[in-house]
Amino acid sequence: MSLTSGTTVRCEMTKWGDRPHWSFAGTYLGADEHGDWVGYAAGTVFTRPGQQFTAPNDQVGLVPAEVDGVRPGCLPTFHAPGGTVWASLGGDAVAVYVDMTTPPVWDGATLRAVDLDLDVVRGQGGRVIVDDEDEFAEHQVAFGYPGDVVRLAEESCRRVRAAMLAGEAPYDGASHLPWLERLATR
Repeated sequence: MSLTSGTTVRCEMTKWGDRPHWSFAGTYLGADEHGDWVGYAAGTVFTRPGQQFTAPNDQVGLVPAEVDGVRPGCLPTFHAPGGTVWASLGGDAVAVYVDMTTPPVWDGATLRAVDLDLDVVRGQGGRVIVDDEDEFAEHQVAFGYPGDVVRLAEESCRRVRAAMLAGEAPYDGASHLPWLERLATR
C-alpha cells in the first residue's frame, strides 16, 4: 500500500453476505508500529441504509498492523473529548470504540471489512463494555456465519477487551494522541 498523508480514503463496511453497512470518508494520517491511522474530523458524515450520523468530535481510526502475517479482525476508533454519550456507559461519552470485523483490507484508498457485530467500548471515565452480543447471536443464525468467523469475532473481542482493561498500547490512552493532534492541525 502506498498511501500518503493527506490522502482521502473511503471506508466501506458491510455485514455478512455483502449486506451494506456503514460508509464514510476520512483522511490518511500515516502509520506507526500499531498500523495505519485514518482521521475523521468533527462533522464527518457516516451513512448506512436508513441512517446517517454526523461526528460531533474528532476521531482517529486504526487499521491494525499485521501480526505474524495476519491483520487482526478489528477496527478501533479513538475519540477526542466531546463525543457521543451512551446510556450503556452510564451516561459517559465514548472514548474508544472497537468494531470486531473480518481482517480489514486496503483496496487502493478504500478500506473494506465485514462488521461482525461485537464491539468493545470504553467511556471517557474508563468503563469498558462489550456491546451487541444479542445482535451477534441473532446474526450467527440469520446470516449463517461460518464457525471460523464466529471464532474470529469472539477471539478478537476477548483479545481487545483484555488489552483495553490492561491499558496495553494502542489502548493505553496515549498512543492515539499524536494522531488526534495531526488531524486537528490539518
